[in-house]
Amino acid sequence: MPDPASSDRKTYHHGNLRQALVEASAALIEEQGPQSFTLSEAARRAGVSAAAPYRHFKGRDDLLEEIAAQGFVEFAARLQAAFDGGHPRPLTAFLRMGQAYLDFAADRPGYYMAMFESGISIAGNAGLAAASERAQGVLVSAAEALAARLPEGSRPPSRMVANHIWALSHGVVELFGRGRPGSRSPVSPSEMLESGALIYLRGLGLVSD
Repeated sequence: MPDPASSDRKTYHHGNLRQALVEASAALIEEQGPQSFTLSEAARRAGVSAAAPYRHFKGRDDLLEEIAAQGFVEFAARLQAAFDGGHPRPLTAFLRMGQAYLDFAADRPGYYMAMFESGISIAGNAGLAAASERAQGVLVSAAEALAARLPEGSRPPSRMVANHIWALSHGVVELFGRGRPGSRSPVSPSEMLESGALIYLRGLGLVSD
């Protein structure tokens, strides 16, 4: 009988079992949703024994948390790159982050669903919480840059602005950013997010007419 451990080593390219399971599971989540995939399916997709995942993960939720954590790290990097220090001006950079949000959801749907739709507890995992906070911190910093033109006493709370824009972005993804373009609205997700963000920011006095 073949040695399962030997088979796993061959499949996982020099022993990168943990990351291979993350990627296989993210693909399954994209196809089936975060509630439907199992560890045995992830193992089968990756071509290893059903016991192989337990070498690195305590169970399904542990694997989901790792997928989400990796997603938040990439998500934060994309937001940071899009904001680019607020160049050429904070509003332009802020709106550019909205497109980066939509692009991440489209490019990495399995990771996005693990982050926001899997029901895992972010607060219960220190590493995951730190990764999530890093992504939110980019939005908070961008909101602070937008508000810098206002007198200090007139600036809205930056974390509140970040949370509201995050919620708006997520809503656009869920309602209009999936499926065939134009199937739910004649307005593109990008246009909807930008117009909604501008209306909100103008209401707070962060965008001048």
